[in-house]
Amino acid sequence: MLVNRLVYHSRLSSQWIGGLASSQRRWAQVHDVRFLVTHQQTDKYTEKYRHKLQKKARQAGLQSVDELKAVYRDRIQDQRTRSATNATNDPPPPSPSAIPTGPASATNPYSFPPPQQYTAAVKPSVPAGLKPLSSYLDLSKTLALPPKEIEYIWRLRHASSPTSLCAVLPSPTYSRIRQAAYKHPQFILPLPRQGASGAEIHFLQWSFPAPHTSTVVFTHLAEYKLRGEFSQPHTTITMHTELEDQKGLVLMQGQVVEGRGISVEEARWLVLCLQRFYGEEEGRATTRGKLLSMFSEGDEAFRVEELVEEAEKLT
Repeated sequence: MLVNRLVYHSRLSSQWIGGLASSQRRWAQVHDVRFLVTHQQTDKYTEKYRHKLQKKARQAGLQSVDELKAVYRDRIQDQRTRSATNATNDPPPPSPSAIPTGPASATNPYSFPPPQQYTAAVKPSVPAGLKPLSSYLDLSKTLALPPKEIEYIWRLRHASSPTSLCAVLPSPTYSRIRQAAYKHPQFILPLPRQGASGAEIHFLQWSFPAPHTSTVVFTHLAEYKLRGEFSQPHTTITMHTELEDQKGLVLMQGQVVEGRGISVEEARWLVLCLQRFYGEEEGRATTRGKLLSMFSEGDEAFRVEELVEEAEKLT
C-alpha cells in the first residue's frame, strides 16, 4: 500500500514538474543583453534626474522630458560618437617585452631600474625643487674670483645649516666620477656601525636631470627593497658643473633628512665612499672598480662581505 502511494505521488510530481517546465518554456523570452543594460541604465538615470530634466524642459519652453530628449538627440549622439573615437585612439599600453630590464634582474638580488639621464636630444623638465647654481651664487661675480676664494665662499654658504653637506671637487675628479656613474648608475655602500657587528647597507642611485646638474640619492637598502620607488631617501646630494670648464671646479651640496635614521657624519662617510669607489682612475684594475662592474652586471660572484672589507680600508 505504501509503495503504491509513493508511486502515485511520484507520478503527480513528475506531471507537475513537467507542466511547470512547459509553462516556463511557453513564456520564456530571449532578450538582447546589450539592449537591457543600456536602456535600463538610461531609464535609471532618467528617473534619478527627472526633476531636473523637467525643470530644464520648462525653461526651454517644452512640455515634457521626452520633448527635451528629442531636441538634444543629435547633440547627445554626437557626444557619444566623439567619446567612442577618443577611446579607440588611446595609445595601447606597452608590452612586457618593451619594458627595459637590467641584466642583473635574473641573477642579482640587487637589481634596480635605470637612472634618469639628460641628453641633448631629449631635454627633460627640471624636477620641482631642483635649484641651479645661480640660485646659490651670483655666477657673473663668481666667475671673476679665483678658485680658492670660490671654494671658501661655497663652504661658508652652507656652514650655518647643521644638516647640510658641501664639497668642492676638481674637474678631473668629477669627470671620472661622472663617467663611472654613467656605467654604474646604482650601487650599494656599507656603513659600519659602532658597537655592532657587520655594517648597514645603503642603496645609491644617480640621475642627470639637467645639463649642469647630477644628483645622488641614498636610501636604506632594506627600505628600498620593501617599498621600491616609493621609498624615502635619507640623503640627497647635488653636483653643479656650471664652473667646470672655466674654473675647473664642481660644487657639491646636499641635505640629510632628519628622523630617517642617519646622522650628518654618517652621510659624509657615504659620500666619501662614493667618491672613492666612483673616482678611480680609468684603466686601473682595482677591487673597487671590479665590485662596481660586478654589481651592475649582476655577477653572482658579487659578495657584500668583500664590499665591506674594501670600505673598511677607507677608515
